[in-house]
Amino acid sequence: MAMNEDRFSTTSERYLAKHNVLVYLEDGISQLLEHREDNPKVNAVKFISDYFASLRDGNHTMFREYAFVRSTPHNRASFVKLFWKCYKQIGKKGDLLSIQEYHSLLGLLCSDFPFSMVQKTARIILIDDALDCLICFSDFIYALQVQFYYEEFLEKSGEIYQSILQTQRSPRDPVVVPSASTGTKILQQNHQPADGIDAMQFFRSLYPLCERVNFSTPPVSALKEILFTVPRVSFYGFLMAIAKSESINEHIGRLPAKTELLDTGEAEISSIPPIKTPTSVSNKGNKSRSSGAVSHRESGSRVSHSSSTSSSHRSRSTIGLVKHQKRSAGDISVADTSSETDSSSESSDTN
Repeated sequence: MAMNEDRFSTTSERYLAKHNVLVYLEDGISQLLEHREDNPKVNAVKFISDYFASLRDGNHTMFREYAFVRSTPHNRASFVKLFWKCYKQIGKKGDLLSIQEYHSLLGLLCSDFPFSMVQKTARIILIDDALDCLICFSDFIYALQVQFYYEEFLEKSGEIYQSILQTQRSPRDPVVVPSASTGTKILQQNHQPADGIDAMQFFRSLYPLCERVNFSTPPVSALKEILFTVPRVSFYGFLMAIAKSESINEHIGRLPAKTELLDTGEAEISSIPPIKTPTSVSNKGNKSRSSGAVSHRESGSRVSHSSSTSSSHRSRSTIGLVKHQKRSAGDISVADTSSETDSSSESSDTN
Protein backbone atom coordinates (compact mmCIF):
# COMPACT_ATOMS: atom_id res chain seq x y z
CA MET A 1 0.00 0.00 0.00
CA ALA A 2 2.84 2.36 0.89
CA MET A 3 4.44 1.66 -2.48
CA ASN A 4 1.24 2.64 -4.31
CA GLU A 5 0.91 5.81 -2.25
CA ASP A 6 4.52 6.75 -3.02
CA ARG A 7 3.93 6.12 -6.73
CA PHE A 8 0.83 8.32 -6.87
CA SER A 9 2.46 11.05 -4.78
CA THR A 10 5.35 11.37 -7.26
CA THR A 11 5.18 14.49 -9.39
CA SER A 12 4.95 14.15 -13.15
CA GLU A 13 8.35 15.81 -13.64
CA ARG A 14 10.02 13.43 -11.22
CA TYR A 15 8.35 10.41 -12.82
CA LEU A 16 9.49 11.44 -16.31
CA ALA A 17 13.03 12.00 -15.07
CA LYS A 18 13.17 8.73 -13.13
CA HIS A 19 12.14 6.62 -16.14
CA ASN A 20 13.96 8.76 -18.74
CA VAL A 21 10.76 9.15 -20.75
CA LEU A 22 11.86 12.41 -22.36
CA VAL A 23 15.16 10.83 -23.42
CA TYR A 24 13.35 8.14 -25.40
CA LEU A 25 10.76 10.52 -26.85
CA GLU A 26 13.50 12.82 -28.10
CA ASP A 27 15.54 9.93 -29.52
CA GLY A 28 12.52 8.32 -31.19
CA ILE A 29 11.47 11.55 -32.92
CA SER A 30 15.06 12.26 -33.93
CA GLN A 31 15.34 8.80 -35.49
CA LEU A 32 12.05 9.33 -37.32
CA LEU A 33 13.12 12.68 -38.79
CA GLU A 34 16.47 11.31 -39.93
CA HIS A 35 14.83 8.24 -41.45
CA ARG A 36 12.36 10.43 -43.34
CA GLU A 37 15.24 12.01 -45.24
CA ASP A 38 15.81 8.68 -47.00
CA ASN A 39 12.19 7.56 -47.08
CA PRO A 40 9.69 10.45 -47.14
CA LYS A 41 6.75 8.02 -47.27
CA VAL A 42 7.58 6.37 -43.95
CA ASN A 43 4.59 5.75 -41.69
CA ALA A 44 5.33 7.87 -38.62
CA VAL A 45 2.88 6.07 -36.33
CA LYS A 46 4.23 2.63 -37.24
CA PHE A 47 7.83 3.83 -36.90
CA ILE A 48 7.26 5.18 -33.39
CA SER A 49 5.33 2.04 -32.49
CA ASP A 50 8.21 -0.15 -33.66
CA TYR A 51 10.69 2.06 -31.81
CA PHE A 52 8.95 1.64 -28.46
CA ALA A 53 8.37 -2.07 -29.08
CA SER A 54 12.11 -2.43 -29.57
CA LEU A 55 12.65 -0.33 -26.43
CA ARG A 56 10.35 -2.64 -24.48
CA ASP A 57 12.12 -5.77 -25.74
CA GLY A 58 15.57 -4.32 -25.04
CA ASN A 59 16.83 -4.49 -28.64
CA HIS A 60 16.98 -0.72 -29.14
CA THR A 61 20.69 -0.48 -28.25
CA MET A 62 21.85 -2.67 -31.15
CA PHE A 63 24.28 -0.82 -33.44
CA ARG A 64 23.82 2.42 -31.49
CA GLU A 65 26.59 4.76 -30.37
CA TYR A 66 28.13 4.31 -26.92
CA ALA A 67 26.80 7.64 -25.65
CA PHE A 68 23.24 6.40 -26.18
CA VAL A 69 23.93 2.89 -24.86
CA ARG A 70 25.14 4.21 -21.49
CA SER A 71 22.67 7.11 -21.24
CA THR A 72 20.10 5.29 -19.07
CA PRO A 73 20.09 2.29 -16.70
CA HIS A 74 17.57 0.54 -18.95
CA ASN A 75 19.90 0.95 -21.93
CA ARG A 76 22.87 -0.44 -20.01
CA ALA A 77 21.03 -3.47 -18.74
CA SER A 78 19.46 -4.09 -22.16
CA PHE A 79 22.85 -3.94 -23.86
CA VAL A 80 24.29 -6.55 -21.50
CA LYS A 81 21.34 -8.83 -22.18
CA LEU A 82 21.75 -8.25 -25.91
CA PHE A 83 25.41 -9.24 -25.67
CA TRP A 84 24.41 -12.42 -23.83
CA LYS A 85 21.73 -13.34 -26.38
CA CYS A 86 24.09 -12.81 -29.31
CA TYR A 87 27.12 -14.68 -27.95
CA LYS A 88 25.92 -17.18 -25.35
CA GLN A 89 26.89 -19.95 -27.77
CA ILE A 90 30.49 -19.17 -26.79
CA GLY A 91 29.70 -20.15 -23.22
CA LYS A 92 28.00 -23.35 -24.31
CA LYS A 93 31.15 -24.41 -26.12
CA GLY A 94 33.30 -23.58 -23.11
CA ASP A 95 35.65 -21.27 -25.04
CA LEU A 96 38.00 -18.95 -23.19
CA LEU A 97 38.65 -15.55 -24.75
CA SER A 98 41.05 -12.68 -24.13
CA ILE A 99 39.87 -9.17 -23.28
CA GLN A 100 40.81 -8.06 -26.80
CA GLU A 101 38.50 -10.67 -28.27
CA TYR A 102 35.65 -9.71 -25.94
CA HIS A 103 36.16 -6.11 -26.99
CA SER A 104 35.89 -7.14 -30.64
CA LEU A 105 32.59 -8.89 -29.95
CA LEU A 106 31.25 -5.84 -28.12
CA GLY A 107 32.38 -3.69 -31.03
CA LEU A 108 30.10 -5.61 -33.38
CA LEU A 109 27.11 -4.37 -31.36
CA CYS A 110 28.48 -0.92 -30.48
CA SER A 111 31.30 0.24 -32.74
CA ASP A 112 32.76 2.80 -30.30
CA PHE A 113 32.47 0.68 -27.15
CA PRO A 114 35.57 1.68 -25.11
CA PHE A 115 38.33 -0.79 -24.39
CA SER A 116 38.75 0.77 -20.94
CA MET A 117 35.37 -0.63 -19.91
CA VAL A 118 36.52 -4.13 -20.89
CA GLN A 119 39.72 -3.65 -18.90
CA LYS A 120 37.76 -2.59 -15.81
CA THR A 121 35.57 -5.65 -16.25
CA ALA A 122 38.61 -7.91 -16.45
CA ARG A 123 40.01 -6.42 -13.22
CA ILE A 124 36.97 -7.76 -11.37
CA ILE A 125 37.91 -11.28 -12.46
CA LEU A 126 41.71 -11.07 -12.74
CA ILE A 127 44.41 -9.23 -10.84
CA ASP A 128 46.17 -6.37 -12.62
CA ASP A 129 49.23 -8.36 -13.63
CA ALA A 130 47.15 -11.18 -15.16
CA LEU A 131 44.97 -9.23 -17.61
CA ASP A 132 46.41 -11.21 -20.52
CA CYS A 133 44.80 -14.42 -19.22
CA LEU A 134 41.76 -15.94 -20.91
CA ILE A 135 38.30 -15.56 -19.36
CA CYS A 136 35.26 -17.81 -19.60
CA PHE A 137 32.01 -16.32 -20.88
CA SER A 138 29.95 -16.72 -17.70
CA ASP A 139 32.51 -14.90 -15.54
CA PHE A 140 32.85 -12.11 -18.07
CA ILE A 141 29.13 -11.48 -18.61
CA TYR A 142 28.30 -11.08 -14.91
CA ALA A 143 31.36 -8.89 -14.30
CA LEU A 144 30.45 -6.75 -17.32
CA GLN A 145 26.92 -6.38 -15.99
CA VAL A 146 27.93 -4.90 -12.62
CA GLN A 147 30.81 -2.83 -14.05
CA PHE A 148 28.65 -1.27 -16.77
CA TYR A 149 25.40 -0.92 -14.80
CA TYR A 150 27.02 0.34 -11.57
CA GLU A 151 29.93 2.20 -13.18
CA GLU A 152 29.57 5.42 -11.15
CA PHE A 153 28.91 3.56 -7.89
CA LEU A 154 32.03 1.42 -8.29
CA GLU A 155 34.16 4.49 -9.00
CA LYS A 156 32.89 6.20 -5.84
CA SER A 157 33.35 2.98 -3.86
CA GLY A 158 36.98 2.79 -5.00
CA GLU A 159 37.59 6.36 -3.85
CA ILE A 160 36.02 5.66 -0.45
CA TYR A 161 38.01 2.45 -0.07
CA GLN A 162 41.31 4.19 -0.82
CA SER A 163 40.45 7.00 1.61
CA ILE A 164 39.79 4.55 4.45
CA LEU A 165 42.92 2.58 3.56
CA GLN A 166 45.11 5.68 3.64
CA THR A 167 43.65 6.66 7.01
CA GLN A 168 44.54 3.27 8.46
CA ARG A 169 48.06 3.39 7.07
CA SER A 170 48.88 6.93 8.19
CA PRO A 171 51.33 7.18 11.13
CA ARG A 172 49.67 7.59 14.48
CA ASP A 173 50.54 10.15 17.15
CA PRO A 174 53.88 9.62 18.89
CA VAL A 175 53.79 7.37 21.96
CA VAL A 176 55.90 8.30 24.99
CA VAL A 177 57.54 5.26 26.63
CA PRO A 178 59.19 5.75 30.05
CA SER A 179 62.82 4.53 30.40
CA ALA A 180 64.87 4.23 33.60
CA SER A 181 68.25 5.02 32.01
CA THR A 182 67.55 7.72 29.43
CA GLY A 183 64.44 9.31 30.79
CA THR A 184 61.92 8.83 28.00
CA LYS A 185 61.76 7.44 24.49
CA ILE A 186 59.49 8.66 21.74
CA LEU A 187 58.36 5.86 19.48
CA GLN A 188 56.61 6.45 16.18
CA GLN A 189 54.04 3.77 15.47
CA ASN A 190 53.86 2.67 11.87
CA HIS A 191 51.43 -0.17 12.37
CA GLN A 192 50.24 -1.64 9.09
CA PRO A 193 46.79 -3.27 9.25
CA ALA A 194 46.01 -6.61 7.73
CA ASP A 195 44.90 -6.86 4.10
CA GLY A 196 41.79 -4.86 3.36
CA ILE A 197 39.76 -2.56 5.56
CA ASP A 198 37.11 -2.97 8.23
CA ALA A 199 33.99 -4.23 6.45
CA MET A 200 31.56 -2.48 8.79
CA GLN A 201 33.33 0.84 8.39
CA PHE A 202 33.25 0.41 4.62
CA PHE A 203 29.49 -0.26 4.72
CA ARG A 204 28.82 2.83 6.85
CA SER A 205 30.71 4.89 4.29
CA LEU A 206 28.86 3.37 1.33
CA TYR A 207 25.39 3.64 2.81
CA PRO A 208 24.93 7.37 2.03
CA LEU A 209 25.62 6.64 -1.67
CA CYS A 210 22.55 4.44 -1.83
CA GLU A 211 20.32 7.25 -0.52
CA ARG A 212 21.61 10.53 -1.96
CA VAL A 213 22.92 9.90 -5.45
CA ASN A 214 21.11 9.93 -8.80
CA PHE A 215 22.95 6.97 -10.34
CA SER A 216 22.28 3.25 -9.99
CA THR A 217 23.43 1.56 -6.79
CA PRO A 218 23.08 -2.00 -5.49
CA PRO A 219 20.28 -2.55 -2.95
CA VAL A 220 21.30 -2.01 0.66
CA SER A 221 20.21 -5.54 1.56
CA ALA A 222 22.71 -6.96 -0.96
CA LEU A 223 25.54 -4.84 0.46
CA LYS A 224 24.68 -6.12 3.93
CA GLU A 225 24.88 -9.71 2.68
CA ILE A 226 28.37 -9.02 1.38
CA LEU A 227 29.86 -6.86 4.14
CA PHE A 228 28.14 -8.15 7.28
CA THR A 229 29.55 -11.65 6.94
CA VAL A 230 33.28 -10.80 6.99
CA PRO A 231 35.39 -8.73 9.41
CA ARG A 232 37.63 -7.23 6.73
CA VAL A 233 37.31 -6.85 2.98
CA SER A 234 39.59 -5.94 0.09
CA PHE A 235 38.27 -3.93 -2.82
CA TYR A 236 38.98 -6.83 -5.18
CA GLY A 237 36.97 -9.15 -2.93
CA PHE A 238 34.17 -6.59 -2.78
CA LEU A 239 33.95 -6.40 -6.58
CA MET A 240 33.98 -10.18 -6.92
CA ALA A 241 31.20 -10.52 -4.36
CA ILE A 242 29.03 -7.97 -6.21
CA ALA A 243 29.57 -9.74 -9.54
CA LYS A 244 28.62 -13.12 -8.03
CA SER A 245 25.66 -11.87 -5.97
CA GLU A 246 22.40 -13.50 -7.05
CA SER A 247 20.34 -10.81 -5.29
CA ILE A 248 22.09 -8.05 -7.27
CA ASN A 249 21.56 -10.00 -10.50
CA GLU A 250 17.86 -10.30 -9.69
CA HIS A 251 17.72 -6.59 -8.84
CA ILE A 252 19.05 -5.66 -12.30
CA GLY A 253 16.66 -8.23 -13.77
CA ARG A 254 18.15 -9.01 -17.17
CA LEU A 255 20.41 -12.05 -16.96
CA PRO A 256 19.23 -15.42 -15.66
CA ALA A 257 20.82 -17.14 -12.69
CA LYS A 258 24.29 -18.55 -13.33
CA THR A 259 22.98 -22.11 -13.23
CA GLU A 260 20.55 -21.25 -16.05
CA LEU A 261 22.78 -18.90 -18.04
CA LEU A 262 23.55 -21.40 -20.79
CA ASP A 263 20.45 -23.60 -20.54
CA THR A 264 17.63 -21.09 -20.85
CA GLY A 265 15.61 -21.11 -24.06
CA GLU A 266 15.52 -17.36 -24.68
CA ALA A 267 13.53 -16.20 -27.70
CA GLU A 268 15.34 -14.90 -30.73
CA ILE A 269 16.06 -11.20 -31.09
CA SER A 270 13.08 -9.44 -32.61
CA SER A 271 13.42 -6.98 -35.43
CA ILE A 272 14.31 -3.39 -34.68
CA PRO A 273 13.21 -0.25 -36.50
CA PRO A 274 15.63 1.34 -38.97
CA ILE A 275 18.19 3.46 -37.14
CA LYS A 276 20.13 6.21 -38.81
CA THR A 277 22.96 7.71 -36.82
CA PRO A 278 26.48 8.71 -37.90
CA THR A 279 27.88 5.75 -36.03
CA SER A 280 25.37 3.14 -37.14
CA VAL A 281 25.40 4.23 -40.77
CA SER A 282 29.17 4.09 -40.99
CA ASN A 283 29.20 0.63 -39.49
CA LYS A 284 26.86 -1.27 -41.76
CA GLY A 285 29.69 -3.73 -42.16
CA ASN A 286 29.42 -4.47 -38.47
CA LYS A 287 25.77 -5.42 -38.97
CA SER A 288 26.77 -7.86 -41.66
CA ARG A 289 29.54 -9.31 -39.59
CA SER A 290 27.34 -9.69 -36.54
CA SER A 291 24.91 -11.80 -38.51
CA GLY A 292 27.71 -14.10 -39.60
CA ALA A 293 28.45 -17.30 -37.80
CA VAL A 294 31.09 -17.34 -35.07
CA SER A 295 33.44 -20.27 -35.33
CA HIS A 296 35.99 -21.25 -32.71
CA ARG A 297 39.10 -23.38 -32.79
CA GLU A 298 39.20 -26.37 -30.46
CA SER A 299 41.79 -24.64 -28.30
CA GLY A 300 39.19 -22.02 -27.44
CA SER A 301 41.65 -19.15 -27.41
CA ARG A 302 40.62 -17.30 -30.58
CA VAL A 303 37.37 -16.41 -32.29
CA SER A 304 37.00 -16.05 -36.06
CA HIS A 305 33.96 -14.42 -37.66
CA SER A 306 32.72 -15.69 -40.99
CA SER A 307 31.07 -12.87 -42.88
CA SER A 308 27.43 -13.01 -43.83
CA THR A 309 28.45 -12.18 -47.40
CA SER A 310 29.93 -15.63 -47.91
CA SER A 311 26.85 -17.14 -46.28
CA SER A 312 24.58 -15.27 -48.65
CA HIS A 313 26.73 -16.41 -51.61
CA ARG A 314 26.36 -20.00 -50.46
CA SER A 315 22.62 -19.50 -50.06
CA ARG A 316 22.31 -18.00 -53.54
CA SER A 317 24.42 -20.82 -54.96
CA THR A 318 22.18 -23.38 -53.28
CA ILE A 319 19.05 -21.68 -54.59
CA GLY A 320 20.59 -21.46 -58.07
CA LEU A 321 21.45 -25.15 -57.97
CA VAL A 322 17.90 -26.07 -57.03
CA LYS A 323 16.53 -23.86 -59.81
CA HIS A 324 18.99 -25.41 -62.28
CA GLN A 325 17.91 -28.87 -61.23
CA LYS A 326 14.28 -27.91 -61.71
CA ARG A 327 15.02 -26.45 -65.14
CA SER A 328 16.98 -29.58 -66.06
CA ALA A 329 14.11 -31.76 -64.95
CA GLY A 330 11.76 -29.59 -67.00
CA ASP A 331 13.98 -29.89 -70.06
CA ILE A 332 14.07 -33.66 -69.71
CA SER A 333 10.32 -33.89 -69.40
CA VAL A 334 9.86 -31.64 -72.42
CA ALA A 335 12.34 -33.70 -74.42
CA ASP A 336 10.59 -36.90 -73.43
CA THR A 337 7.25 -35.46 -74.43
CA SER A 338 8.57 -34.24 -77.78
CA SER A 339 10.16 -37.62 -78.50
CA GLU A 340 6.92 -39.37 -77.72
CA THR A 341 5.11 -37.00 -80.08
CA ASP A 342 7.62 -37.62 -82.86
CA SER A 343 7.34 -41.38 -82.47
CA SER A 344 3.56 -41.25 -82.54
CA SER A 345 3.59 -39.11 -85.67
CA GLU A 346 5.98 -41.52 -87.37
CA SER A 347 3.75 -44.45 -86.57
CA SER A 348 0.76 -42.57 -87.97
CA ASP A 349 2.65 -41.86 -91.23
CA THR A 350 3.56 -45.53 -91.56
CA ASN A 351 0.01 -46.52 -91.18
